[in-house]
Amino acid sequence: MKCLVCMQFNIPDTQQPRVVIVGGGFGGLTLARKLSDSAFQVVLIDKNNYHQFQPLYYQVAMAGLEPSSIVFPFRKIFQNSENVFVRITSVLKINPEQQVIDTEIGSLHYDYLVLAQGAGTNWYGNTEVAQNAIPMKSVSEALFLRNTIFEDYEKAVTAGGFEERRQYLDIVVVGGGPTGVEVAGSLAEMKRHIIGKDYRDLNREEINIHLVHGDPRLLNTMSPEASEKAEKFLRDLGVQLWLDKVVKNYDGKTVFIDDGSTIQTHKVIWAAGITGNRIEGLPVEAYARGNRLKCNAYNQIEGFQHIFAIGDIALQTHEEKWPNGHPQVAQPAIQQGALLARNLQRIEQQQPLKAFAYKDLGSMATIGRHKAVVDLPFWKFQGAFAWFTWMFVHLFAILGAKNKVFIFLNWLWNYMTYDQSLRLVIKPWMRGKS
Repeated sequence: MKCLVCMQFNIPDTQQPRVVIVGGGFGGLTLARKLSDSAFQVVLIDKNNYHQFQPLYYQVAMAGLEPSSIVFPFRKIFQNSENVFVRITSVLKINPEQQVIDTEIGSLHYDYLVLAQGAGTNWYGNTEVAQNAIPMKSVSEALFLRNTIFEDYEKAVTAGGFEERRQYLDIVVVGGGPTGVEVAGSLAEMKRHIIGKDYRDLNREEINIHLVHGDPRLLNTMSPEASEKAEKFLRDLGVQLWLDKVVKNYDGKTVFIDDGSTIQTHKVIWAAGITGNRIEGLPVEAYARGNRLKCNAYNQIEGFQHIFAIGDIALQTHEEKWPNGHPQVAQPAIQQGALLARNLQRIEQQQPLKAFAYKDLGSMATIGRHKAVVDLPFWKFQGAFAWFTWMFVHLFAILGAKNKVFIFLNWLWNYMTYDQSLRLVIKPWMRGKS
């Protein structure tokens, strides 16, 4: 059976134990890189042929970076690793009894299966919001948002009056976590420094940027000092904050808030939460809140010896400090991927496994030029130094020397000129339409 199904993937059937990794995010990519040139045969499956650097999606959406600067092709990463195979497809179902996964291009046998497919946008069951709001969980969604923003500015130029113009100019951001705060800050800086130059026939004072957050304080997973400073930075930039408010609905024209208030807008950016991406085949009891998979200390999914989960999709509660699971950010995924690579080797060598222990390296968010907040385990600081720290950390984390250079040059140009240079509306071509 193993030989038959692997033929559909055009992957050789060898004596090497096969590790199938679903998802090439921070966790899955780390695991694949650690196992490259090892005694394992590694199959990395993703619906895209590139790794995406999620923390900088918002800069693509705000015309600060090219999309190509924050993505890196899987095949380039593993071009010298003969034991790593990349397949671009979506996993449809897991068959744990046969140790087989079904995908859009066929079925594949595994010896070890690692689920690292991450999480998607949490719409909290509101289908109307899902149909009308704009998420920010992929490069393509960031590009769609960029196009929408600048298309609406073009429509606003020729709008018949203020009420019509307001629909195109006003923007609502839902969610006061790092993504929401960073998007709102970038929009405010665009309003302050760009709109007056590019759209001289618009009154930038008519642009209102709203941030709605369902908690009394922004960045509520960070320190109170970071929350307080982030709020001050956003208010100084002119962002209208709706704290401790919940968006109940959005019909494409009007945002309805739980206190009865409404906001008229053509654009709602949804950054209010995430939920795990499910794959059919695992029992309901394997999942916890937010569609996270219950894992033991070794990232094995409860009840399955050969199926593991890492990153946003994994829920580990064995550490006293993290009774509700680890933060759904890059560092836990990277650390889990690195440890799992060693543990898989220990399994093959019949050695005891090492339990995962998360090393919290801190968290940070940027709001605008010289405006950022950083919480390190030993130090908390805000302002210009925090902003430069944020830039250095993210530049260092980007894959590829060319990407690092291009991002640095874009940032340097933006810093010197207050002028993002990528304000382009690039629409996808459709067959049959000119």
